[in-house]
Amino acid sequence: MFHITTSATVGITSTLVTVETDVSFGLTAFCLVGLPDTTVKEARDRIRAAIKNSGYTFPRGRVTVNLAPADVRKQGPLYDLPIALSILLATGEISRASVESSVFLGELALDGTVRPVQGALTAAIMTKNMMRTTLFVPEANTQEASAIEGVCVFGVSSLQDVVEHLNQIKLLEPVQQKPKIIHIPTSDFSHVKGQEGAKRALEIAAAGGHNILLKGPPGAGKTLLARSLPSILPSLTHEESIEVTAIASVAGLLDNEQGLICTRPFRSPHHSSSAVSLVGGGTWPKPGEVSLAHRGVLFLDELPEFSRYALEHLRQPLEDGAVTISRAVGSVKFPARFLLTAAMNPCPCGHLTNPHHPCTCTMNQISRYQKKISGPLLDRFDLIIEVPAVEHDKLLSDHTPESSETIRARVETARNNQLQRLSSFNLFTNSEMGVEHLDTLCPLTPEIKDLLQTALRSNKLSARGFMRVRKVARTIADLAEAEQVTIEHIAEALQYREQVKIG
Repeated sequence: MFHITTSATVGITSTLVTVETDVSFGLTAFCLVGLPDTTVKEARDRIRAAIKNSGYTFPRGRVTVNLAPADVRKQGPLYDLPIALSILLATGEISRASVESSVFLGELALDGTVRPVQGALTAAIMTKNMMRTTLFVPEANTQEASAIEGVCVFGVSSLQDVVEHLNQIKLLEPVQQKPKIIHIPTSDFSHVKGQEGAKRALEIAAAGGHNILLKGPPGAGKTLLARSLPSILPSLTHEESIEVTAIASVAGLLDNEQGLICTRPFRSPHHSSSAVSLVGGGTWPKPGEVSLAHRGVLFLDELPEFSRYALEHLRQPLEDGAVTISRAVGSVKFPARFLLTAAMNPCPCGHLTNPHHPCTCTMNQISRYQKKISGPLLDRFDLIIEVPAVEHDKLLSDHTPESSETIRARVETARNNQLQRLSSFNLFTNSEMGVEHLDTLCPLTPEIKDLLQTALRSNKLSARGFMRVRKVARTIADLAEAEQVTIEHIAEALQYREQVKIG
């Protein structure tokens, strides 16, 4: 029995897979077992042609290939190279000692060349965790695979290259260069004229990781403000970059030659998106938009136009920071710690709050439009901001607004204050605090209790809203570099909840 080690992607992690090959006498047959999908089953013809066209002999008789463990589903073409090497190992073309402690993955073309695959980064993480020393990946995947320190990565371009290296005929050079850092350009707050109130709210949202809803007439700048939000978010840490890049790798969103992503993701799905595309799923579960926006921003423009059924699926990820998709064969967990940013008009025509343009909607139309967003979902927004139409004199002004770089400096200072306070609880931002943390980290003075009691009695706050006001107030205090939350911070936080109507 001869075997080669490869990997299988489960969620956004990889697990070890052993490719076992047995060649026996009998009628010519090539059998693949071990719960392969259609793509893996079709590998039989690709592998046979690749071996022959690379100058090697495909064995006669019955060839049985087992992908173990048999209870883990195998999908994708990354098993072509390890299966081919396992067959060549069984026929004596390569020695058993040369493949010890190595992991192989790659798709084969009919002429034996190796094509890129998805999930090279997660395979590199698995290689390190399983105490393996060497990883062979397609040459186009070397950038992402080399991001993991402690793993010797070889980029291969053909089956023949791998065999000659394993037989010590022509050695490959391990990847030495550091992975390229991907910077994704974003809009800048200096391009937004006016809207100081909305900018202040977005600064608070960025500093504490709070969800925010922008309401206003068409052309007020809601979309531009939302697209500028990533420019004031702190840079990803190395661990966060690995997380974000791994999700993009598994989803197949990394272009060839791309390395680590260091810019926070910004995802803006169309309002026709289904629930599965938002939260993930499918027969073979894939990450959805909430996971692709992990550690970044999920922007939902024209929020009421989204299917209410799809929007309701966001409630659990917003609370838990993860999505668990269960199927009969098992469950998969995708991370989904994102900052939800949404924009909407106040009515179907959009001009209900515009003093310069009359609204043409009836009360029934306005009510029906606003009720497309359920109360429980609306209550999960920490800040709801009115974005008025921009005044003409500000549009024509030569004054340059504050840049994103300046705002980001304040946000990073606030985030650093939070990290020092929350590190012992394994939390990163104020929005992640639970009930058990608030009394310790955000104590209430008697005058603050009186103010909050007034808000609760007037039905402006639900129990969840009460907790979120305290979190936002803590972020406002961090931006002011204040040690304790004061009544002024609570009062400002309450202003951002006044427009939340539950029912």
